[in-house]
Amino acid sequence: MSKTIQIRKKGTITLPAEFRKRYQLHEDDPITLVDLDEGIFLSPKPSVLPKIVSQIEKLRKKQGLSLAELIEGVQELRTREE
Repeated sequence: MSKTIQIRKKGTITLPAEFRKRYQLHEDDPITLVDLDEGIFLSPKPSVLPKIVSQIEKLRKKQGLSLAELIEGVQELRTREE
């Protein structure tokens, strides 16, 4: 899929809604810009933190752990590794 977009004042561009939806991009999400000499490559680089937090929360609930129990377990693991 390709689209032609325009550069606005101060170099601003608008990514088409279909691209934002496909790559789950939101306002203030970082985008990596790569100069390929023959062109420019834009790559979505969304933060992985919300996804990781969501996965941890799902696992915590699945195991029936409270947040305090989860934190305690992490502290125990860190103590063992020292």
